[in-house]
Amino acid sequence: MSEDSPHILLIDDEAIALANLTHVFEKEGYQVTACKDGESGLAEMQKQEFDLVLTDLRMPGIDGMDVLRHIRETTPEVPVIMITGHASLDSAVDAMKAGAYHYISKPFRLDEAREVVRGALNLRKIKRENSELKQRISDLSNQTTIITQDLGVQRLLETARQIAESDASIVIHGESGTGKELLARFIHQHSQRANGPFVAFNCGALHEEIAASELFGHEKGAFTGATATKIGLFEAAEGGTLFLDEVAEMPLMMQVKLLRVLQERELMRVGSTKPIPVNVRVVAASNRDLKTAVEEGRMRNDLYFRLNVVTLSLPPLRERRDDIPLLAYYLLRKFSTMMDRDVSEISPEAMQRLMEYDYPGNIRELSNFIERGVALAQDNTLDVEHLPQSLGSLTVRVFKPEMAATPSTLEEQETEHILNVLKMVDGNRTKAAEMLGIDRVSLWRKLKKLGIDSK
Repeated sequence: MSEDSPHILLIDDEAIALANLTHVFEKEGYQVTACKDGESGLAEMQKQEFDLVLTDLRMPGIDGMDVLRHIRETTPEVPVIMITGHASLDSAVDAMKAGAYHYISKPFRLDEAREVVRGALNLRKIKRENSELKQRISDLSNQTTIITQDLGVQRLLETARQIAESDASIVIHGESGTGKELLARFIHQHSQRANGPFVAFNCGALHEEIAASELFGHEKGAFTGATATKIGLFEAAEGGTLFLDEVAEMPLMMQVKLLRVLQERELMRVGSTKPIPVNVRVVAASNRDLKTAVEEGRMRNDLYFRLNVVTLSLPPLRERRDDIPLLAYYLLRKFSTMMDRDVSEISPEAMQRLMEYDYPGNIRELSNFIERGVALAQDNTLDVEHLPQSLGSLTVRVFKPEMAATPSTLEEQETEHILNVLKMVDGNRTKAAEMLGIDRVSLWRKLKKLGIDSK
């Protein structure tokens, strides 16, 4: 439905009525397609989309009820208004039962027709918005969405796409909160295993015996409490991808068992001597350098080489600051949708605070800030007051002059600050103006005063 000009289909076998309605609704600013019978009306619906259909009930050949039934079957979201010169309670009831939005009889007042059409179009708009909202929620729950405009991350994603097509083992390296599991899901979705399961396991979260049971499964009676046979995560991931997070934290004895599964492509459940073949791709991840873990004796050398066919390194958020505004607004939309809040803007002051912070918790920490801000915002704007108070004191990218023999002037400090912000946004004047809390014209004047090209 076009917000500027909704499209209405009129079907009536009376030429005068058709011409009058066309004139009335075109004058209202609607697009109108007029048809003299049901057959031509249905033919038009095959060619283009309509936001509303008004059809005469009694027509030779394909009548209004036939048109209504066809629309209910093919495009049930489109409301239908019935028009007839043969008003009767029975025909009105039949039309409403068949799914008509409204029923009006000839002769009808033009004001009444306008009001009924406005109501029907509002209903159409609400239904479309609800559908779009559901789609947005679905899109936001897509666990392979990676938001970036950073060239380095884009090159990384291109490499990940290429590697995904093979079955090679992959190690993802990155600090906590950089999105290692998200990248693993991205690889899975771009692989030939995309229709198979994706299963994640944190290697350092459980005691060795419990971890072995979780990964490889166990037979009934294998140990105290094993009252039934249980398949492990390797078997659960059959035909898909198993993501092993923090693999460097896995106990050495578990590493031996994992290596055997990777080499032999088979496993044995705890308490069993029967090998079970497995077809699983392993993607491992660590926030530590695995080579260093090998040198320190915390990881087996043979397992390291088996896993480390390809290494993908995710940069921390502080090294991809251009992504902060993009991620912030993506998260703003996400949490606004989830909380059913109308928070659509981030103030320049709040954005500057977000841009200056160093994010030891990376994207996960930014997500927490935005979620908190959406929950606290009183109107449609997330402001500084909605961010944690400690954020300002924890900021590390504070723009200030180096110590000098004489203090710099306010004008010099302002110049340095403007240049730093411009550098941060790669010279984008619009973004810079937003971060500085001024309009673009004011920024242009300041740059002109400084003798900087302001095009």
